[in-house]
Parts: sequence; C-alpha cells; structure tokens
Amino acid sequence: WKLSRKGLKTVCIPKSVENDVAATMLSFGFNSALSFVAEMLERCRQAAQAARKIGVVEVLGEHSGWLALQAGMAVCADAVLIPEIPYDLRKVAAKLREKAKAGQAFGLVVVAEGAKAMAGVDARPKTSDPKMKAALSPGATGEESLHVIERSGRVAAEVALAIQRLTDQETYPLVLGQLARGGTPTVVDRQLGLGYGAGAVRALESGQSGVMVVFQPPDLKFVPMTEAINKVRVVPVDSEFVKLARALGISLGAEKETP
Repeated sequence: WKLSRKGLKTVCIPKSVENDVAATMLSFGFNSALSFVAEMLERCRQAAQAARKIGVVEVLGEHSGWLALQAGMAVCADAVLIPEIPYDLRKVAAKLREKAKAGQAFGLVVVAEGAKAMAGVDARPKTSDPKMKAALSPGATGEESLHVIERSGRVAAEVALAIQRLTDQETYPLVLGQLARGGTPTVVDRQLGLGYGAGAVRALESGQSGVMVVFQPPDLKFVPMTEAINKVRVVPVDSEFVKLARALGISLGAEKETP
C-alpha cells in the first residue's frame, strides 16, 4: 500500500493460513493448513481415546479462530476455544466430566493460540515468578512466564493443566503451531493460487493499482487495499459456523452452549 502511494503499480493477493485477511472469504494457504490440522486432530483424538486421556491441541490463530473452529468441527472435538469467544473452562470441564460418566474417559480440546478466558473466571493456574518478572525490561507488558519470548504452547499448557485439575482426568498438551505452514498445497489452494495470480495480472493489464484480488463467491473481484489492511477477518459470534458447532455438541466455553 505504501509502495502504491509512491507511484509503484501494485496488486496484492490475500495469503494467510489463518484466513484472517479482511475483504475476502478465502485466503491462499488456509485450505492446505485446514486439511493438515484436521488430519492431525483426528490422530490426536484417536490417541486420546486409546490412552483414555484428554488431549489439548493448540493451533494457529492469534486474532482469528477460523482454523481452530473449522478443524475442530471437522473432527467433532469436545471443545473449541477461539479468540472471539472468551471461555470459561468450568463449562468445558463439566462437559468432559459428563462424557466420562457415560464411559468415555477421553476427550479432545482444540484451542487457538489467541484464546482468552472470560474476565473473572480464569481457571488456569498462575505461574508468576518474581525472579522472572525482575528479569523483564522496564517497558515489558503482560504476564511473566516461560513463554515471554516464545509464546507457542503457552495456552495449550495452561488449559491442559486447568482441565486436569477441574476433571481429575489426565491431560496432555500438544502444539501444532508452525507445522501448519508447511506441506504440499491442496487442490483447492492450487486452483485458488492460479486464480489469484491470473486476477493480479489482469488487474495490472487493465491499469489498476493499489488493489487486492479477493474471492467473493462465485467471483474474483478487486477491492482497494485500504479495505484489507489494519483489519482482521474474525469469526462472527453469531455466524453459521458457530451455530453449527454448538448444534454438533461442541463446547465453545461460553455461557450460551445450546443450539
């Protein structure tokens, strides 16, 4: 966008494995990440069932929960925690305890790395360390912990420990994290990438600049870059995906859990 303002002909395409680019329905890379994460979650679910434990799997999604929500729905996880819906782990634990009473002493909880607890009901254990806090720079913000520099795995570890305390069932945290960024692209992403590339060339040939190619089914369109920058495509709390997840019996850790 800055280069475009300086006169350089510029056309962008949306690339994000978290599908959090505003103004488009589907970013290049998301479908490949979704397929990989769903496959890994299914393996985690089967492993949890065999070991009779609760698996807590952290996936990418600092500001947007599309990857966690859609992958969790694909494998019918017991709970999915996303940044858009603050969670109460007591509700998640209650669902898992009911499941255990029914003879299914295992579970799968999917948590986006940016998921946060409801104000005043954080059941996660506090890991404050005065020595670690003293080692932080004067301008540091947030809580001190082992994940001050590398945050990957923090949410999975804290949620897993809290759920184990609330359910008295053994849990184990897993982190897929950056693994979702690698691998062979799916057919959907191959086609989408070709479409975005062709659209970008077409935009340049027609003299357009300062635009982004977006997929607004069933068409590829061009929107000003200002509609995409400094914004995040988040999961609406009343979206069909959220309603469907609740209808499937997936806990989102929120007050409203009925379909």
